[in-house]
Amino acid sequence: MRSATRLGDLGTEQAYVVLGAARELERAGHAVVHLEIGEPDMPTPPHVVEAGVRALRDGRTRYALAAGVPELRDAIASALAARGVRASAENVVVTPGAKPALFLAALALIEPGDEVLCPDPGFPIYESVVRFAGGRPVYYPLDEARGFAPDVAAIAERATPRTRSLILNLPHNPTGGVAAARDLEALADLAQRHDWWVISDEVYGRIRFDGRPDSIAALPGMAERTFIVDGFSKTYAMTGWRLGYGVMPAWLAEPVTTLLINNVSCTATFVQYAGLAALTGPQDAVTGMVAGLRAKRDLLVRGLNAIEGIRCAVPAGAFYCFPDIAGVLERAGLSCEAFAARLLVERHVAVLAGTAFGPGGAGHLRLCYATEVPQLERALAGLRAFVRGVAAVPA
Repeated sequence: MRSATRLGDLGTEQAYVVLGAARELERAGHAVVHLEIGEPDMPTPPHVVEAGVRALRDGRTRYALAAGVPELRDAIASALAARGVRASAENVVVTPGAKPALFLAALALIEPGDEVLCPDPGFPIYESVVRFAGGRPVYYPLDEARGFAPDVAAIAERATPRTRSLILNLPHNPTGGVAAARDLEALADLAQRHDWWVISDEVYGRIRFDGRPDSIAALPGMAERTFIVDGFSKTYAMTGWRLGYGVMPAWLAEPVTTLLINNVSCTATFVQYAGLAALTGPQDAVTGMVAGLRAKRDLLVRGLNAIEGIRCAVPAGAFYCFPDIAGVLERAGLSCEAFAARLLVERHVAVLAGTAFGPGGAGHLRLCYATEVPQLERALAGLRAFVRGVAAVPA
């Protein structure tokens, strides 16, 4: 007996592998600092929890309309106006998390043999969904010297007649990079000239430190060729609720809904009412979280840059630092994978090797700073001690 070969096209998220190893250390009695998994440390806002509980008590436990509860779809469309995106409920399909929306986008837009431009480093599921749909990922680099913003020239030179789509992730995981307005405009022009789809992953769209929410879909001529992927996990600390959505041209929403019906039928009804409360209720929890993340970012960046051999750019959004540790690795004779593994075992600090996000992540680590300040201080102390130890041993 054997499985279908298409399963071999699927990668995984190293964050879950490292989380599993960290949990094993905790079961053995060790206190681990978790900087590996990307989720906010704040609880889901109480009014959102109450809306979900109330929906359960009110009997909202039956099937929803496949594309989503109409009130939630309306609220999503209205919320996108803050990014300059004009949409209505007919453009929105609600999904059980943002990853299903990524799969829907890939299966709806990519033909076998199509080339898809993907960021490197980048979220590893992009490569998975592209390959699963029969496409071929073509990586475009993100340069630290540019604050990890997409380089329009580098993207353009990787385009071929087989290029079908461009994947953008802004703010970016794992680097926290964003795009300047002029770069977004140049990318929109490139997409229109070459007749590309843009899959725009905006799950960190509200977590920016410049106060400038945007979307390539808001630019002239882009709404009809952009598939926005977004969700509630990061902004509203609803990672376990599994609630996301796709925003697309209205004509595409119907076949995408059919694809959703064939897969999951619909998204849990009571969860959608919790999402409705998140969008339409008070936003002070989000504002407070972003302010807190800025302070934690600054603490971690200062601490990392104070360690000899480590260099860390200041991320503009999301909640990750992506320090360059090449200087330490060279002295110690380690790969970034070995560095991260030993840091966990020896100092009980869980981080991700940059190569978990593609070859462009070599020589880097990803650290999630969405945690308590004492945990960040413990992580920095452990990292400093580990670096001193490995630097003292000849390669």
